[in-house]
Amino acid sequence: MSKKEQLLSRLNANRPLLADGAMGTLLHERGVASDVCFDALNLDDPARVADIHRSYIDAGAQIIETNSYGANRYKLGARSLEDSLIEINRQSVLLARRVIEASFKDILVAGSVGPLGVRLEPFGRIKLEEAYAAFFEQIKALAEADADLIILETHTDLFEIREAIHAAQAACDLPILASLTYTRDDRTLLGNSPAQVARFLNDLGVDVIGANCSGGPAQLLRILHQMQQAVPDATYSIMPNAGWPERVGGRIMYSATPEYFGDYAQAYRAAGAGIIGGCCGTTPAHIAAMKTALDQPDREPTLEMSRAAQLQTTNGDSVYEPTELSRRLESGKFVISVEMDPPRGFSTHKLLAGASLLAEAGADVINVADSPMARMRMSPWAVCQLIQQRVGIETVLHFPTRGRNILRVQGDLLAAHALGVRNIFVVMGDPTSIGDFPEAADNYDVVPSGLLKLIKQDFNSGVDLSGIEIGEATSFFAGCALNLSARNPEREIRILRKKIAAGADFALTQPVFCRQPVEAFLKAYQDAYGQLEIPILLGVLPLYGSRHAAFLHNEVPGIEIPEDIREEIKQAGHRAPEVGVRFAIELLQEVSNLVQGAYLMPPFKRYDMAAEIIETIRS
Repeated sequence: MSKKEQLLSRLNANRPLLADGAMGTLLHERGVASDVCFDALNLDDPARVADIHRSYIDAGAQIIETNSYGANRYKLGARSLEDSLIEINRQSVLLARRVIEASFKDILVAGSVGPLGVRLEPFGRIKLEEAYAAFFEQIKALAEADADLIILETHTDLFEIREAIHAAQAACDLPILASLTYTRDDRTLLGNSPAQVARFLNDLGVDVIGANCSGGPAQLLRILHQMQQAVPDATYSIMPNAGWPERVGGRIMYSATPEYFGDYAQAYRAAGAGIIGGCCGTTPAHIAAMKTALDQPDREPTLEMSRAAQLQTTNGDSVYEPTELSRRLESGKFVISVEMDPPRGFSTHKLLAGASLLAEAGADVINVADSPMARMRMSPWAVCQLIQQRVGIETVLHFPTRGRNILRVQGDLLAAHALGVRNIFVVMGDPTSIGDFPEAADNYDVVPSGLLKLIKQDFNSGVDLSGIEIGEATSFFAGCALNLSARNPEREIRILRKKIAAGADFALTQPVFCRQPVEAFLKAYQDAYGQLEIPILLGVLPLYGSRHAAFLHNEVPGIEIPEDIREEIKQAGHRAPEVGVRFAIELLQEVSNLVQGAYLMPPFKRYDMAAEIIETIRS
């Protein structure tokens, strides 16, 4: 029986094979400086390497990886060790083999092959054939020294690992485990999703598809689900880090405990992983805990697996966590959003100061308008990204259809998602005739309900309007506009129904100033169609003065301010802003049982008024 047949027969058993953990972490803990070539220790200090192998065997590992992760011509060449390449790889196998033979256990030797440490074309200067040659010589040395399988681990580039797979297939007939690592957004460094990776590796004919390193056990459980959903019949390997690394007192530390790894070993087995092990930060104690857990299939986990770890999507491509806005609305929390206008110039100091004030007051999200009243403003994409990065509060990008053809609509959506802006408010937008450039083009290719359908049913499924794949699915949370005081409520309800059918997740309303239109609209909708299916964030505009109130009431379509409110604002004189804040607070208290949040629109950039409302409502 060939070694490939032997491995595959063992993987068909119900119990997964247990691999070892970190080599570099233990070498560093045992006194080896971080600037030493770990691979060269196979020749210079073999006893230290052998002792680590022995500790993993004692912990219960059934697969021992060779100390050859960086033993390729490029990494060794950087230390003038390229002439020792064959001997370093060969000794890595012989070392592991001797320790295993002394243990009298049936343990496999896995030849470890990491990335080359140089960029390949088209992102670097190393040609694909050069990469192939480098992998071939290392893998051939490992195979000829009697490795049982080849592990291509911690790769980030599908082009590079493809050359490694081809080289392994040409150099030997050993089974191949191909494993990539992922960033915090569950993508490879070059942006590939777990589903794309699984399909790619499966098409190349590898024996085991893997994920290693990355964040910690929870992230790799989530990634395992994604890969299995894409290629259900493949065999999978999972080897997580002991959490995200942190620098403490000049040392790199990992926080995940052995007990935590034991629980996740059970979860990986339940999910169907064929090989389970550890990567950076894991120790023999982690491997022993996983062995204990796997030896007790009926043991109850001591922790509850997080919802994020179990996250799966219908298409297997989108792995993004839900936005904070969607989480809060789903949880039933009363959400407070505040609108901010981009600056007319490129200075953002005042805008970021205002956003910080609102975040400190307790706002949940900042809405960023796009050229309100058709006035020239900074791009809202830039403002959203700046607020999210520098203030740390999530944003909602206003996305008008007016003035955009279908090419720009789709390109702008991709840009927003790439910038991390995933809450989108779809709106028609103000006509250019009322703004700074009345001659500007004002046409559009898609209406709001059509744009919602494009976002939720096409982009969030990984295709564009014509059905062509866009590489990966987006994960937008999309809102629509709603006028509770529409003169024709039946028509407004019909339009809202179209938006909901297209996929709208929530609605932002135009400003209202009393409970009556909210109550009337919701009753009319319920009488016709039952309970409204999506949450509403009620538009609230604090009045600043009598002229402000008169302008809104008389000149802005869809806004009606009761006469008694206008009169009290007029009588308040210079105290009008205080009265406007009081009216806003009282309104929100009155409708808190009818709507799911507030959409504050501070007048004239008076963010202090919004902050006062937020603090009062929160208290």
